[in-house]
Amino acid sequence: MLKIKELGIYVHIPFCKRKCYYCDFISYANKEECIEEYIETLKKEIKQEANKKEYEITTIYIGGGTPSFINAKYIEEIINTIKENYRIAQKPEVTIEINPGTVNKEKLQIYKKIGINRISIGLQSTNNELLKQIGRIHTYKEFYNCYQNARKVGIQNINVDLMLGLPNQTLQDLEESINTVISLNPEHISLYSLIVEENTKMQEMVEKRQVTLPEEDLEREMYWKAKKELEQNGYVHYEISNFAKIGYESKHNMNCWLQKEYLGFGVAAHSYFNGKRYCNTNSIKEYCENIKEGNLIKNRTICEIQTEEDKKKEYMLLGLRKIEGVNIQDFKNKFTQNPIYLFRNELEKLVQQELIEIDLNQIKLTNKGLDLANLVWEEFV
Repeated sequence: MLKIKELGIYVHIPFCKRKCYYCDFISYANKEECIEEYIETLKKEIKQEANKKEYEITTIYIGGGTPSFINAKYIEEIINTIKENYRIAQKPEVTIEINPGTVNKEKLQIYKKIGINRISIGLQSTNNELLKQIGRIHTYKEFYNCYQNARKVGIQNINVDLMLGLPNQTLQDLEESINTVISLNPEHISLYSLIVEENTKMQEMVEKRQVTLPEEDLEREMYWKAKKELEQNGYVHYEISNFAKIGYESKHNMNCWLQKEYLGFGVAAHSYFNGKRYCNTNSIKEYCENIKEGNLIKNRTICEIQTEEDKKKEYMLLGLRKIEGVNIQDFKNKFTQNPIYLFRNELEKLVQQELIEIDLNQIKLTNKGLDLANLVWEEFV
């Protein structure tokens, strides 16, 4: 009898109405003519990978780009293709990312009907001026209408994305955004620091001094202020950038941080399967041509073939993203070794630097470690 294992699915929709100034994801504006062919190709890729009898799909995550930008019939086709070709868990978590200004009540009704039970709305700020400065296409009112429509159609698990460290953003701006979103009572709130990535419009704007970013001390003050406010209002801080009401943690992301396997479909999608990390080509043209020719492998680049040692290090790195940290017994169960002994040199150094703390059950970040998490993760790269 087959032992059934968990598997996640990520689907990448690379189309946007307009690219945000800070975005370095693989996404494209003004390529609407490619959408239909892309969806057909995507469905073929999903079918070609379907021989996974010993796996059960527990999470599906549709990201981008802006998945809500394309016609809802395409999202329905993708979901149906997955359902027809894979064993699906009884109550899978099915998430779609949406942007206000690209979705209406009818689209949301279709999402609900086809089994999407979690949506992630990219708000970023309730301040319309700040939204303009980072290239968002929506206003707060459009977000509010989108949120209310999602509730009206019966979606009971909503994440709202917020950002801190935005150009010209003040502590008061962030507080207003946090308090306004809390008042709406979403189940999950993600809070990301703006990172100025290479080759983005934001990098160009910063270099030309068209915008001013908050000083690092202010950015950290924003983080801790937001953390306190969210926790006081019943949101559990469970991962560096994520807060949830109890029971509403993102299962898809948690599985990634627990080093569980997932398949990525579409342009630039990443997969982790059978000890390998690999990704698809960034080119829509190449992606479609290769799959049309039946040459799925040609799209892929192997990023890593993991040794047992690699897996152990990565488990530590991913686990130390979570606020509860790495469970020592879970590590022993998975690798039959004690991480305290195995990584004694790294852990001793991090404890001395007051970046982590260790008790009988857990290895986790300190408050100082939350601010300097990159230094912690570097020890396990």
